[in-house]
Amino acid sequence: MASLTDGKSGTIAKAEVPAKGQRFVFDDHRDAPRGFALRVTSAGGKAFALRYVVDGRQRLLTIGSWPTWTLAAARAEAHDVLRRVAAGDDPLETKRKRKEEWTVAKLADEWLDKHAIGLKSEADIRGVINGTILPALGRVKLSDLRRRAVIEVIEAKAATAPRAAALALTYCRKMLDYAADRDLLPANPLAGLKPSSITVVGKRDPLKPVVRERVLDAAEVKAFWDNAEICGLHRLTALCLKLILVTGQRPGECAGMHEKEINGRIWTIPASRRGKTETEHTVFLTDTALAVIADAKAELARLGERRKTEPTGHIFEAKPGAPITNAALGRAVARFSDELGSKDNPRGGRWRPHDLRRTMRTGLSACRVRPDIAELVIGHTKKGIVATYDRHAFDAERQAALEAWGERLALIVAGEDPDAAQGDNVVKLEAARA
Repeated sequence: MASLTDGKSGTIAKAEVPAKGQRFVFDDHRDAPRGFALRVTSAGGKAFALRYVVDGRQRLLTIGSWPTWTLAAARAEAHDVLRRVAAGDDPLETKRKRKEEWTVAKLADEWLDKHAIGLKSEADIRGVINGTILPALGRVKLSDLRRRAVIEVIEAKAATAPRAAALALTYCRKMLDYAADRDLLPANPLAGLKPSSITVVGKRDPLKPVVRERVLDAAEVKAFWDNAEICGLHRLTALCLKLILVTGQRPGECAGMHEKEINGRIWTIPASRRGKTETEHTVFLTDTALAVIADAKAELARLGERRKTEPTGHIFEAKPGAPITNAALGRAVARFSDELGSKDNPRGGRWRPHDLRRTMRTGLSACRVRPDIAELVIGHTKKGIVATYDRHAFDAERQAALEAWGERLALIVAGEDPDAAQGDNVVKLEAARA
């Protein structure tokens, strides 16, 4: 044993390096606790260590390397460790458990694999968790996770992307519920946290969904229809956008249309491709819709000859085997908004692909289609007790509604007043109801 001393000429600096393995130089200084030593390895590394006994077992805890740790600091830490041992703690075991403790990233991996796989929203859930939560909190140990830390992440996201922030709060709360249920956390730190508790300077209720009201007026509809295929947009993109306006279906549903879904004049959108419902949906294809689809097939054939590829059945194929994505439609409309005749509007700015669907639904009302039929046309399902007992599909009414809208759209595109022929459309709808 020797009294350890610091400094260039001290015993620590001059400690003999073993030929192999390691050796311990125990400190017999009056300020050093029993078992405190300097460990020297054959590679020349030096670190302070402490031997202690817990439940009859000898333990060796590394305090820290020299000279990062000074001798005085290491002795003080050793005294503190022994006080914890006397109180019933095993610092080495605590350190091991701390190292093995789950992080937010590990929790996210398990929760996503057990609760997101197979869901229609799986990509969205993973995108929110991996894109918003984990970059800021992924390395945080679950025992260190605090409510305030999560709130700060949500509020930062809400400043630029309210919808994503709201989803992040929802998914994070569910994920931490999972951790609490499995005793990985004593309690969910987000329990009781309401969306209204999230605040952003200059915004009231930042997580409250913004309801878009944007509808294309007649001039915008005509400008879009006339220019979509000649303004520089990829022609399949332009035709896909037209189909949204003609059928009123969701942009993603139109973009993913496959040849096997079409049987004559009926387009059946399978449940697996419907974003918000669990049932398939049928759409009557008007002459205009069939013309758009025929133009898309012709364009695909032309591209296939040039690319030397075989068709895969997707009507709006961006690349072999893959249809146009919803995001691509949005980017295209934003890029060519001027060429498409989109105008700034106080009720939503420039129009987006989904606004074509809203325009069609508004057009159904202009054709005096009953609200319940109009909702069925665009794929909204019946609600409550009506859904339970009324199983009628209203196929004839939906067909008549789509044909009435097709005629109104044709008049708008021709630059005529669509309300002048409103009476004829009403007569057709009444006949369908009869």
